[in-house]
Amino acid sequence: MGVIAGRKTAKFAGPLVVFVIGMRINHFHKVGKWLPVLKAMPPMLEELAKDPDSGYLGSENMLAGLRQVCLLQYWRDFDSLEAYARSRDREHWPAWVDFNKRVGSDGTVGIFHETYAVDAGRYETIYGNMPQWGLGKVAGLTDATGSRNEARSRMKVSAK
Repeated sequence: MGVIAGRKTAKFAGPLVVFVIGMRINHFHKVGKWLPVLKAMPPMLEELAKDPDSGYLGSENMLAGLRQVCLLQYWRDFDSLEAYARSRDREHWPAWVDFNKRVGSDGTVGIFHETYAVDAGRYETIYGNMPQWGLGKVAGLTDATGSRNEARSRMKVSAK
C-alpha cells in the first residue's frame, strides 16, 4: 500500500495484547536448523487471518539485523493468544514440538517472545506520511486532529 499523506492515528479503542515473537540465526551454515523455524510462521499467520474469532488482530514483520527476524502481533486479549498457542489441532503446537525435536537447546537457533497486555487508555499511535502500519493497519486509520491531535489526547481516546 502507498504512502498516506498527513498525520494519522489508529482507529482503535480498548485493551489489547502486543505479542513480539522472533528467531535468531546463530549459525548461518546450519540452514537445516533455522529454515524450518522461519518457514513455520507463515502457515500460522494464514490460519489466524482466516479465523476472525481467534482473537488475532494482525501483525507486522520486522528485521532486527542480519540474524534476527521479528513479528509484532496484535491480539484482542491474552486468553485468545494462549488458547491458540496451546491448541493441539492448530498450526502452532506441531511447529513448537518440531522445534524442540530439531533444535531444542543445541544453540543453533534462538527464539524469543514478549507479551504485553495493554489496558485501554495506556497506548497511543501516530503515523506521519506512512503507509498503513502496525495497529493502524490492523484497526484502520483516522486523521490525528481534534481529540486525536496530541499524544495525551490519543491516550484518552484509546480508553473508550
